Amino acid sequence: MNVAGRRRSLVFPREHGAWGILLVPLVTGASAGLLAGGRAGPLAPLSIAVLALFWLRTPVESWMGTAPVRVRTGSELELVRNAAVALAAVSAAALIWLFWNGHNRALLWIGCAAAAAFIARAIVKQVWRRARTAAQMVGAVGLTSVASAAYCVVTGHLSGAAWSVWIANLLFALNQIHFVHLRIRAAHAVKPNEKFSIGRGFLIGQIVLAALLIIACAGHLFAWYAAMAFLPALCRGFAWFAAGSEPLAMSALGRRELMHAGAFGVLLVLGLQLP
Repeated sequence: MNVAGRRRSLVFPREHGAWGILLVPLVTGASAGLLAGGRAGPLAPLSIAVLALFWLRTPVESWMGTAPVRVRTGSELELVRNAAVALAAVSAAALIWLFWNGHNRALLWIGCAAAAAFIARAIVKQVWRRARTAAQMVGAVGLTSVASAAYCVVTGHLSGAAWSVWIANLLFALNQIHFVHLRIRAAHAVKPNEKFSIGRGFLIGQIVLAALLIIACAGHLFAWYAAMAFLPALCRGFAWFAAGSEPLAMSALGRRELMHAGAFGVLLVLGLQLP
């Protein structure tokens, strides 16, 4: 890695998938809230705070030596320290703006849940160093919480719809994380029995997800039209077991999953508006 690349890695978040897990819920929660009659103004401080805090984690971890790319020289230490201080200042200013005059106090509950998820993720990473999938899934709880936060600040209250948008985004993110890790583990699987052997846990997860959606919709806890947003991802997951051998190309896989995330977000927002 060249010098410029190292400096970028010390400061800028490297997990492209995590950006999607953060931004898709933010957009879907905000869009659902706006279509429900909310105001766009409060989205500005929330978006700034969310993006700054997410970005802040990388220079802080580089500074502490817990990131894959760690500080080696005095100039690198100064770089990550300045980046961390600047991002902390931006996030603090955005949070003051967001909670000014006692506004948006309901977000404190969401913030506590997200903070607990990130602490749990750090513990999982430290205790079970090989449990990368589990750590990412726990972290997804915190990242997708921005869906309910966006809905809350736009509409002005933390309603059942806000929790539904969060849970929907979380379930989709968990499915996507599991599928990507399955594709990596099963990169050399050729025969159907090899795929079923490696992907048994994912297949069970697909069935459980479909069952949860049916139960939630039948119990009037979630809209049938909104549940249709999961169909492309579910079909993608089931179809993989029947498909032939396919070489793993991470860039192509990333693009396809990004398209699935975008389709999910659009279908979810539209489905929540239908009777």
